[in-house]
Amino acid sequence: MTAASVTAQEAQWKRWRAVADLYHAYFTGLILTVVTRRGTADAAEFVFRVFRRQQQERFLPGLEKLGLRHLPPAVAAAQYHYLSNWIGGVHVEYMYESDRKAWIRYPPPRWIWKGTAICGVPGEVSRAMLRGWHANNGVALGDLRLGFVCTKQSVDGQDGLEGYYHQYDHPLELDQRLVFARHLEAPTFDAKTAPALPVASWPKPRLEKAYRNYAMEYVRTAAPVMVQLFGPEDAGYLLHLTGKLIGMQYFDEVAAALAMSRGGAREFASFLNALFAAQDDVSETVQSEGAFETSQQSWKLMDDVTDYHPACTNVLEGLFQGLAAGCGRNIGVHMRTAKSGRPPLVWTIE
Repeated sequence: MTAASVTAQEAQWKRWRAVADLYHAYFTGLILTVVTRRGTADAAEFVFRVFRRQQQERFLPGLEKLGLRHLPPAVAAAQYHYLSNWIGGVHVEYMYESDRKAWIRYPPPRWIWKGTAICGVPGEVSRAMLRGWHANNGVALGDLRLGFVCTKQSVDGQDGLEGYYHQYDHPLELDQRLVFARHLEAPTFDAKTAPALPVASWPKPRLEKAYRNYAMEYVRTAAPVMVQLFGPEDAGYLLHLTGKLIGMQYFDEVAAALAMSRGGAREFASFLNALFAAQDDVSETVQSEGAFETSQQSWKLMDDVTDYHPACTNVLEGLFQGLAAGCGRNIGVHMRTAKSGRPPLVWTIE
């Protein structure tokens, strides 16, 4: 590989990571928006449904991709969380105790509650994540004896989120699949004994794209869940508001990675095209009478969402309006789309 090729590849990875950071911030922000605008109970229900949906869509295929399907249920579940989260850039530890008991630990800083966001997350919301995913792995594996025992939660002031998968001697009732044992503590992590991804099937380019997709997947899941849970009007408002707030906060970081700068409508149109390319979407921009019209031909993130609703486009509309405000003052961003809300999405920037 030539030096120029290496430089171009590294620049691509930098752009992908900026997209990951933007969508990561959006997802965390979305949860906080629900907490502050609708309350803890609605936020917990929202998080439960997001993580249950992801678990149902991703867990079993993920076991196959990671080569874990042959392992005992407790070990397979724990190793899945270790490896899949490691790919997404999440701090996580794995400790094997026996074929029927395996620990995972998410030490600080917590990926999902980045920075100061952790101060706004109620314990009920974190527990909803465990109920949605960790408590359901035994069901997915067809072994109702498998449950998750949580020993710490970082949002409760403890030094991380941790617990262990335990295969009991008897089938578990629904309320037994997630229990708490705050008096216990995880063993010490030893990186030398932890599982590792096979380098041959997980080369650096694949890892970098998976890192980007990991964060984007949360938004792909969260938007339709929010519409189904709260209805298109309320969900559309929350999706748009979150996007605008996050876009305003993150323009500088994303623009730096895309080699873009602040300015007016022209600069923002260029920024938007670079952002589309970094998330594998096709776009084209033309100038007309002092305005720029960008046609977004694809939105790959939502391509195969079966319960997609036009209100999901509020994710992009809010995000782009927020990013425009970060780029420069008084940049107008308006979206036109078909009734279905599917691409092409036409953005007028003026």
